[in-house]
Parts: sequence; structure tokens; C-alpha cells
Amino acid sequence: MEYTTLGSTGVEVSRICLGCMSFGDSDWREWVLDEEEGIELVERARDLGINFFDTANMYSRGESERVLGKALEGHREESVVATKGFFQMDEDDPNSGGLSRKAIEQELDNSLERLGMDTIDLYQIHRWDYDTPIEETLRALDDAVRREKVRYVGASSMWVHQFADALHTSERLGLERFVTMQNHYNLLYREEEREMLPYCQQEGVGVVPWSPLARGYLTRPHEEYDATTRGETDDYAREHPYFEGGGREINERVEELADEYGATMAQIGLAWLLDKEWVDAPIVGTTSIEHLEQAVEALDISLSDSDVEYLEEPYEPVRVSGHE
Repeated sequence: MEYTTLGSTGVEVSRICLGCMSFGDSDWREWVLDEEEGIELVERARDLGINFFDTANMYSRGESERVLGKALEGHREESVVATKGFFQMDEDDPNSGGLSRKAIEQELDNSLERLGMDTIDLYQIHRWDYDTPIEETLRALDDAVRREKVRYVGASSMWVHQFADALHTSERLGLERFVTMQNHYNLLYREEEREMLPYCQQEGVGVVPWSPLARGYLTRPHEEYDATTRGETDDYAREHPYFEGGGREINERVEELADEYGATMAQIGLAWLLDKEWVDAPIVGTTSIEHLEQAVEALDISLSDSDVEYLEEPYEPVRVSGHE
């Protein structure tokens, strides 16, 4: 395993972050693993040297956090745990979502209880809240750090002007600053390269991309994608522009290079992402120990400059996806 500093925090994290969206309750999504399978994945991840785990309160309506917390019992100190809050957790309680002080305080406490932890290493806002002033959100997050419920705070997909406003407000008021950006970034969606990624690099913000394999579309040939349970049931994947512009040709080139390198398509997609200097650790979600092991092996693949150019050449600008 390789490790890197998370942004400018000084915290050392594995270059692969295990995404835990697939843990919890199959009633929430058909492809979600049960508790025993989720714990097995975490145990194997630890064996492979992964120390960075990302979840969210909304995943399986809190069950993902509970499973992750149980899986890390006895190994809390050597783990870096990240979770997120924003989306409404209780349809009868409008204050169970958003980024008001009330929502942050009560949902953070709920996350801590489910995780079975006193402190969350990285607490992230899961999106931008258009109904709450950013100053209120930042003050609530700052208080959470001061009360030792959270060590660091992070952000996720938003417009660059919003992120800049948040960082400027933190500096102006002397509040905790967002140290990470969890944004949408992969071979098929590179709009973040225009402004967000250079801005994060300039500001020393760590980048932990979500959907590094385009919700599975970069893991198998185009013709086979719909044959998977997730391909058949994940309508959210269809909302992203992966199948637009040069998407299919990129998929074909990933398959071609995978054959040349004796690797899987997923490994080529991850190798491309890990080669980007502004990426700290892509968040890799999986339902298979084999696929987890292959993701770690991607660290050993070094793409040539010409191969990187070959993969990138068909890309066309696409509609904004993830925070529009």
C-alpha cells in the first residue's frame, strides 16, 4: 500500500479509500451487502493496508455507518474515518437534513452513535445548502471540532465560487477550514479539471473523488454494463453523462489498454486517476473482495504518457453532473 498526506493536514491516508456505500441494507439498494459481508470487506481492506474509510449518514439510512463502526472495533486508532451529512434522514422531520446548526448537531450525534465512536476524523458536508448561510454552517462545524466530536471538516461537490466563498468566510471569521473536497471525477467526467481541481491544488485542499469508476461503467465493456445488478437498477448512473460525448469510445480504449497491460478495466481507470497530482485518494466502492484486491493492485500500474493521452483524447465537454 502507498500512503499520502491528506491535503495539508499532515494525516497519512492510504491512496485507496474504501467507500462504504455498499454496506447496510439491500432494501435501500438491491446491490448493497449485508452486515457480515461488509465486515469481511473492511477486514480485507485493513489486511491490504487501507486505513481510510468513507461513509455517510444517508447510506442505507444509517446502516452503513453502523456496519463500518462494528467492523473497526478494536482498530479505531489506526483508522481514518470519514462520514457526511446533508440529505434528509427522516421524511417526517425537515430538520433531519440540510446544514443548519440544528441539523448538523443532531445528525452528527446520530452518526457518532451509529459508528460507536467519540470522534469522527473527517466530517463532510454532503452538498451545498442553499437555504442556510454558509457562516452558520461553518460556525456549527467549528464548534464540533472544538468539542472534539470532529477532527477535520470537508466539503463535497459544489461550484467553485461556493467553495471559495466558504474558504474565505472561514479565514475571515477564524473558523475551521474545509481541508478536503470530495468531488465527482473520473475518465468520463473531467469537468472538475477546469476550475475546482486547480483551485484545490492552489489552496492545499485534499481531493478524494467519488465515482472514480463511473458507477461501474469503467469496469466492463459497454455491451456488458446492463448485465450487472447495479447496471440494471442504478438509475442514478443514467443521470450522469457517462454515455454521452466520447464516453463509449473511452470505454473501448480502457478495455484495449487493459488487454495490453494484462490488467482489468477498473485497474486502468484507477491508474489514470492515481496518476493525477491533485488526487489524494479515490473513493473506491465495491461489493467484492476480489475487486478490492484488484483496486489495490492498480497502484502498481504506471501508464505511459502516450497511453494517458490515448485515454483522454476522445473526451468531450459534458453537462455538469453531481452538484447542478
